[in-house]
Amino acid sequence: MSEVQAPWDAAQVRLWLERRIKAARADQDVADRYGRDREDDYDKAAAEEWVCEQLRHSDAVEDQARLGEAVKALLAKDDFYRAGVRNDQRFEREVKAYLRKLTKMTKTNTGFGKTLRYQ
Repeated sequence: MSEVQAPWDAAQVRLWLERRIKAARADQDVADRYGRDREDDYDKAAAEEWVCEQLRHSDAVEDQARLGEAVKALLAKDDFYRAGVRNDQRFEREVKAYLRKLTKMTKTNTGFGKTLRYQ
């Protein structure tokens, strides 16, 4: 049997985005302290922050379908840029992976209640 989907809660999604940005920044700080050994962790956290920052102030968060379209539009882009990343190719790969995760979350309206740092 199919589960009944909870109603879309834009405030919860915004809170989730803000918490993910804070967590990503903290992860970048930790990765910075370890230097070259954690460059891939830095790029992964930078990708998460970049994606969440792109969507946090967007009006698309107000509607589930519009957010899905906004995430798909970001995924369709060819070039992602953020100053300070260690490896551009790895950053782009992590951005696309995070966008696919966010697409799945938006489509099923699940996971936005998990606001703790580690998920």
